[in-house]
Amino acid sequence: MKAILVLCALLGLSAASATAAPQTPADQFFARLTALCGKTLTGRVVAGDAADEPFRKSALVMTVASCDAREIRIPFRVGEDRSRTWIVTRLEGGGLRLKHDHRHADGVEDELSRYGGDTVEAGTAQLQRFPVDAESKAMFTRLDRVVSNTNVWSLGLTDQAFTYELSRPGRLFRVSFDLDKGAQP
Repeated sequence: MKAILVLCALLGLSAASATAAPQTPADQFFARLTALCGKTLTGRVVAGDAADEPFRKSALVMTVASCDAREIRIPFRVGEDRSRTWIVTRLEGGGLRLKHDHRHADGVEDELSRYGGDTVEAGTAQLQRFPVDAESKAMFTRLDRVVSNTNVWSLGLTDQAFTYELSRPGRLFRVSFDLDKGAQP
């Protein structure tokens, strides 16, 4: 009887391991970001231009505020301005989506909100890139911000830092949040 139980246990283990889907880099990145849930981090501009001066002069604070199996919400505060939230969502095909939710102080959604993109490459457990999507291009065109139609956003996560980056031809903006300093539950 004991031998049969051991055999069943072994067969169960091998059946479970054979049916478990391998984790994609997007899955790994999402899991690593989820591990920061509840943490608040302080950051600084590490790449930018003169247009980013208000960011350099302000306290930059992000909070990995809510996490579930499908979505992570990260409010990003620039000084007293609490209008921004990054939303990272898992997609059915295995990739990730990044959207920017912008709100006025009264909570009403800004007309320039819900823009972003989906990953089109596997990326890594440390870096995911999000080229601008068609919906965002249409919004940028409608709002006369066509320069943003080539945006690519990146989220990075190493053992030392979380980074947010916006890049396009002639533009690079990056904020780095130190995981060793200011990480508070």
